[in-house]
Amino acid sequence: MYTLPHRAAAKTAGSLVLLGGLTFVSAGTIRCWQGWLFWLSFSISVIGITVYLLRHEPALVERRMGAGPRAESRPTQKIVQAINLVMFAGIVIVPGLDHRFEWSRVPAALVVVANLLMLAALGFILLVVRENPFAASTITVEHRQRVISTGPYAHVRHPMYAGALPLILAIPLALGSWWGLLVAAISPPLLIARILDEERALSAELAGYDTYCRAVPYRLIPLLW
Repeated sequence: MYTLPHRAAAKTAGSLVLLGGLTFVSAGTIRCWQGWLFWLSFSISVIGITVYLLRHEPALVERRMGAGPRAESRPTQKIVQAINLVMFAGIVIVPGLDHRFEWSRVPAALVVVANLLMLAALGFILLVVRENPFAASTITVEHRQRVISTGPYAHVRHPMYAGALPLILAIPLALGSWWGLLVAAISPPLLIARILDEERALSAELAGYDTYCRAVPYRLIPLLW
């Protein structure tokens, strides 16, 4: 039987190899500095986060091992996650095609800034999961789960998604593509649909969640929504 570190390492490695494949196969070349900068930045961050959580929050890693449409129990979440998978592939493939056929060109300085934004978003997501040990990949209420209202959760009810949004929007620019932003534009309505359905589940199943919602009125962006 494989241990949690073995399973986490295998899943992380497989995901990063697939990401690299999508990036460079769609570009039709490995001579793409934007692709390498993105892939290395993303890979080093994800590996670092995984190693950190395995050492300090192994139960959280276990919770997050199951992801995707099949792992969800709610019909809305199955649909949202299926579209999310297609969208995430698209925000990598479309920039690759953009590079191959030279549809658009993003200035090198903006590519670097987008990579830095991506790193900042991943760092913020790490802060969120450190604050909330119940942050699973699926919409579920665990035994003894409690409402988290500290750290980022004191400002918005869904800080994980608040971090995911700039991450998704930064990826096409990090890959040097304006056209990839059209695919990334699908993300906000998907996040809204996921959040609204998740809140229905939490309101029904998690004690104290309605009180928390009254104390923290913003779901995703302070002062906006």
